[in-house]
Amino acid sequence: MILKALFDLGPFASNCYIVGAEATKEGMIIDPGAEADTILENVRQLGLDIKLIVATHTHIDHIAALKAVKQATDAPFAIHEAEGGRVMQGMARMMGILMTRSLSPPPKPDRLLTDGESIEIGDLSFAVIHTPGHSPGGISLYGHGVVFSGDTLFNLGIGRYDMPGCSYTKLMDSLEKLMSLPDETVVLPGHGPQTTIATERKYNPFLRD
Repeated sequence: MILKALFDLGPFASNCYIVGAEATKEGMIIDPGAEADTILENVRQLGLDIKLIVATHTHIDHIAALKAVKQATDAPFAIHEAEGGRVMQGMARMMGILMTRSLSPPPKPDRLLTDGESIEIGDLSFAVIHTPGHSPGGISLYGHGVVFSGDTLFNLGIGRYDMPGCSYTKLMDSLEKLMSLPDETVVLPGHGPQTTIATERKYNPFLRD
């Protein structure tokens, strides 16, 4: 598996991930939150043909570069079904207000994901795990020893649950799902450095009994 992590992009220091199949050079971009030129240059260097763009959720720090990346790659855009329509537009407006500048509406999704389905990229397969709490349609993607956790689970932290559309109860339920993954699973979060499920189970202060 080809995996390129782009850390600390844009004003919110968001992470973007580029995933590719070695054999076919087909690829996927996860959370194009900022710096479209940087994302696209890395895609070019990796020699990937992007087949899908996925947002773990639609807060603006994870989709601000979506429009430019989608136009450049002509790849379909996918989010969880609970994140579509009014929710997506509302979150974009809300985050735009927080950034004190106007933003154009994000592209409409081409594919709505559901819990338990698989995303296939070449010979790679990632399971969609619905992990709401930070956002109604938040997802994590699990496969090949890694989980892209969005803003659900961080290195020694968890996602915020004090904004509209958030829920502490749902977030804790989502974290339970992630804690059921194998200890050695590498966690690739929406912000900050990577970690592992074992490390978070043992040391994350929000997850300890």
